[in-house]
Amino acid sequence: MSDASPNDTAKCPVHAPVDHPKMKPAKVGVLLANLGTPDSTDYWPMRRYLSEFLSDKRVVDYPSWKWQPILQLIILSKRPFSSGAAYKSIWNEKANESPLLTITKQQTEAMKANLAKVYGDDVVVDFCMRYGNPSTESKVKEMIAAGCQKILFFPLYPHYAGATSATANDQFFRALMKEKWQPIARTVEPYFEDAAYIDALAQSIEAAYARADKKPEILVCSYHGVPQRYLMEGDPYHCQCQKTTRLLKERLGWGDTQIITTFQSKFGPEEWLQPYTVEEVARLAEKGKTNIAVCAPAFSADCIETLEEINEEIKESFEHAGGEHFTYIPCLNDDAAHIDALSGIVQRNLQGWLE
Repeated sequence: MSDASPNDTAKCPVHAPVDHPKMKPAKVGVLLANLGTPDSTDYWPMRRYLSEFLSDKRVVDYPSWKWQPILQLIILSKRPFSSGAAYKSIWNEKANESPLLTITKQQTEAMKANLAKVYGDDVVVDFCMRYGNPSTESKVKEMIAAGCQKILFFPLYPHYAGATSATANDQFFRALMKEKWQPIARTVEPYFEDAAYIDALAQSIEAAYARADKKPEILVCSYHGVPQRYLMEGDPYHCQCQKTTRLLKERLGWGDTQIITTFQSKFGPEEWLQPYTVEEVARLAEKGKTNIAVCAPAFSADCIETLEEINEEIKESFEHAGGEHFTYIPCLNDDAAHIDALSGIVQRNLQGWLE
């Protein structure tokens, strides 16, 4: 791995017989995890990616006998074309990869630099994707091969949801199940109310408002939606999103009329968390709010849901309803304040392992 140093040469353990398998010096791994990305915008890579994603029972929990025929025969015959076109509109052509992959690489490099200042060579930092490449299993294997006897698994989702944090953790533990010698493992809890994360969000909004020719009348905090049923079944996602908005409002010193919470990316026939962003921005325009800003606090990195859905589809809905000025405030990505916040969370979670 790229984190290896000349001192990482594998050796036989002290007092072990000469034919004992050689071992790398013990390390601690920090494995960052994000949702995933197709390998390209073409039909078959898109279909593979969408099939893996939409076959996850944490994402769509309908019985397989009912869902899989609909998915494989109907949805996946058409959706790879429309999703591929959406990805193509935001694709990083220079690197031939999705923006999410580009940004996650940048975040990982920044985290490596930050944590190296604290722990030197004792920590190996890398990233994986829940769907697509690099896979969680491949990165777990790489970390173990590099000598990581302890791994901190960090899903880059501020808010817990079964369809995000839980499925990422599931995949991590599935990877561990295949190892002869499992490393000691920890997972990072959601950080939706972390003070440094809230402050980084607030700073990004203050900077965007300062750059605007005309101050937005209202900030729409658009979170990825989930079915309303999930909330009633005990998923805390909705409540955590609401708390992030409240804490952000308090940090900015704003009133209730200056900021709202909405939910985007509805899929399928069920009722999802409301209000729906695409409908709410149109209502705001119809009520005379012609200058709005939209941010996406649930996403740690810009992706298809922000760059294409918010900055194209949702913007179009607002403008068609009479809106005039639409400001999309980018995700925190590899912003220094964001990386510092994430590094602080990692350091707290490594207590007892490394000081």
